[in-house]
Amino acid sequence: MWTRLLVAELVRMVTGVVMTERGVGKWLRRYGFSPQRPDRRSYRQDQAKVDAWLRDEYPAIAARAKTENAVVAWADQCGLRSDTAPPGTSWAPKSQTPIARVSSRRFKVNTMSAITSRGTLYFTVFTERFTAKTFTGFLDRLARQAGRKVHVIADRHPVHRSKAVTAWLKANTERIELHLMPDYSPEPNPDEPLNADIKRHIHAARAHSADDLAHETRRSHHQRQPAIVRSYIHARHVRYTLQ
Repeated sequence: MWTRLLVAELVRMVTGVVMTERGVGKWLRRYGFSPQRPDRRSYRQDQAKVDAWLRDEYPAIAARAKTENAVVAWADQCGLRSDTAPPGTSWAPKSQTPIARVSSRRFKVNTMSAITSRGTLYFTVFTERFTAKTFTGFLDRLARQAGRKVHVIADRHPVHRSKAVTAWLKANTERIELHLMPDYSPEPNPDEPLNADIKRHIHAARAHSADDLAHETRRSHHQRQPAIVRSYIHARHVRYTLQ
């Protein structure tokens, strides 16, 4: 990641030519550079493991699902908190900042969702902690609603790797298989854009209670029609799912 000041300093050190910030910007554009917001990556992410997963593991999962006439679904969970969410934006006359009345109470709701490449969305909203019981209950309902075997792809959350979940999966191998992605690598999961979209459209700070926030979260999920869900899969980091 390069800033114009840094590029100007490097040019000065290497060539002795002093350039202004504006001049550096023109020079960079001339050679095909543009200002961009960098993607965030965990410093713990092992890119070699991510590449191997995309190259070898996912194609194997997709091939098995096709042979078994099964569904591939990407799953993830997220939380929405009243004390950390911004109240959103609004229109107002210049120099007259609008006031949003928000709750001073601290509460949170969690949601677990799964999407398919055809735009099907499965979800649950809950106010308690995310536990093995919650996760297996979601998987059980997912299998029943899909009406056939489901290959679920998810991150390596401790709950996903717990003994209780492992035992449940062993007893339900004909209905559900769980495949875990590499550590610290949420980018290849197309359910992540869904979570980001939900957080953008729910003003958690305006909810008066956990029940209000849970209702708004459910309503927002119901509004995600198949065409919208499919659009998440066209995001740059998850286009591999279309192959």
